[in-house]
Amino acid sequence: MFKKDTPVLDQVTEQTSVIILGGGRGHRLYPLTKERAKPAVPMAGKFRLIDLPMSNCLHSNLDKIYLLTQFNSDSLHRHISQTYRFDAFSSGFVQILAAQQTPANMNWYQGTADAVRHALRRFVNRRPDQVLILSGDHLYRMDYRPLLKAHQDHRADVTIAVLPVAREQCKEFGILQIDAEEKIISFVEKPHKDEDLDRLRVPKQLFEDHGIVAQGREHIASMGVYAFRTEALFQALRNHPESDFGKDIIPLLLNEMNVYAYFFDGYWEDIGTISTFYQANLALTHIKPQFNFYDEGWMIYSRPRFLPGTKINEANIRSSVICDGAIVSGAVVKESIVGLRSAIEHQAQVIRTIMMGADYYDTHGERFEEVPPGAPPLGIGPRSIVQGAIVDKNARIGADVRIINERRVKDEDGPNYCIRDGIIVIPRSAVIPNGTVI
Repeated sequence: MFKKDTPVLDQVTEQTSVIILGGGRGHRLYPLTKERAKPAVPMAGKFRLIDLPMSNCLHSNLDKIYLLTQFNSDSLHRHISQTYRFDAFSSGFVQILAAQQTPANMNWYQGTADAVRHALRRFVNRRPDQVLILSGDHLYRMDYRPLLKAHQDHRADVTIAVLPVAREQCKEFGILQIDAEEKIISFVEKPHKDEDLDRLRVPKQLFEDHGIVAQGREHIASMGVYAFRTEALFQALRNHPESDFGKDIIPLLLNEMNVYAYFFDGYWEDIGTISTFYQANLALTHIKPQFNFYDEGWMIYSRPRFLPGTKINEANIRSSVICDGAIVSGAVVKESIVGLRSAIEHQAQVIRTIMMGADYYDTHGERFEEVPPGAPPLGIGPRSIVQGAIVDKNARIGADVRIINERRVKDEDGPNYCIRDGIIVIPRSAVIPNGTVI
């Protein structure tokens, strides 16, 4: 890993601005995105998804950051403004660019490229040498400085971070083909045809040349991380009015510009669906998770909340993450994430479940949101069983409730719950009365 005080890298990062895409409507993560943008969705009990790319930037000595937002962005704006503040003697900043209509453009963002197109007016008078474009809803740990150094060494117009993937994964990604010099010569968005997949194979030797063990992987996929020479970015978006980078613009640039690949072989996950969100969170309960929040050399930053320590009263807890301010009383918790200020009452069972916690304790609930008359307290009530579920913030689950997907439903919408891929989701501030069975 490069040192932050290396003069050459300081020069690279000093001349780089970062654009983080705040995401679209997030249909596939609904109802977690009913009242919040995708990057604002809680992760690992006490973080937000946006904390991952933000932390990567700060560890990479990149501190000139623009965040593009559009849908349900209030909580995201609040989190950013409360978390990422630089001192008065720093040139760094995090600037939120909310979608807005202007005399030059009366439309909202139509895709990733269109969102950046709207933002380019910020660079007209003060242009960095390069612009790094990131997504706000991916889970990974990456030092961007080697990518930027490779981008400059190649004299590239565009550099795309790529990830080795197996053949069966290709239908979910943009798949690239490169030559021996790492120049991208073909790009196919979500290929399905066998002839395309055969043509796009990467020779095993090429993986080995980059110190990567193929392990049966024969293709490389775009990670949605793009480094652009700033003038090339202006030119690309000016010449191509299309809306999306991966699907529309990148394939067109292969014949017009020098587009290179940068190999990455660490943990990376696109948190795009309820299923991937659920699995990525539960994986954090493993003894040695692939993504490690406990790495002191590369901490993930978030807003400090100054909460009291977790209180455990005669609980049986196994392979779980219990966050600040939670109170667990005589309950069973297995393979679960228990978020901030969560409350779990006597004889309750929480199994393979993600509890996002609460924004407040019940003693002050009326100050924050209206509570229905007779609603149970915040958290999970006595003798209730919650298994294979995601419980969003401020949910009130009564006594003797069974949230277990008893009918083994794959997809369903019901009162105060929905089921996606067999996973029960209890929405934010939902009230589940005593004795309910889902």
